[in-house]
Amino acid sequence: MHETAPSLEDFERLARAAWDEMPAAFRDMAGDVLIRIEDFADEETLAGLEMEDPFELTGLYHGVDLTQASIMDPTPAQPMVFLYRRAILDEWIDRGDVTLAELVSHVLVHEIGHHFGLSDDAMDAILESAD
Repeated sequence: MHETAPSLEDFERLARAAWDEMPAAFRDMAGDVLIRIEDFADEETLAGLEMEDPFELTGLYHGVDLTQASIMDPTPAQPMVFLYRRAILDEWIDRGDVTLAELVSHVLVHEIGHHFGLSDDAMDAILESAD
């Protein structure tokens, strides 16, 4: 039987479903965060993070986190969360202990959590409440 890897569109659906399952308070606090799905982080992003292997980066929050934002700042660009399909697929295969939907949800919550300056424990609690 021939299976194909989930496409960027498949990941978009997984991310949207994960977002829809998040507690309403979390979604309301996140506001207008955009979710983008790409195969890998670009070279500039990897260089900025001092990473060479694109498979090491499953997601990235791009924007000013709320703990650092100031009303005196110029209007910032809309915050975005990038989910990197190939790196997530690689981690999913290596782990073998979670569904792809669970892993996408985990990466999404952790990247948005950076927007709020949340601890890993707080993000894990959000994931548990979404189950």
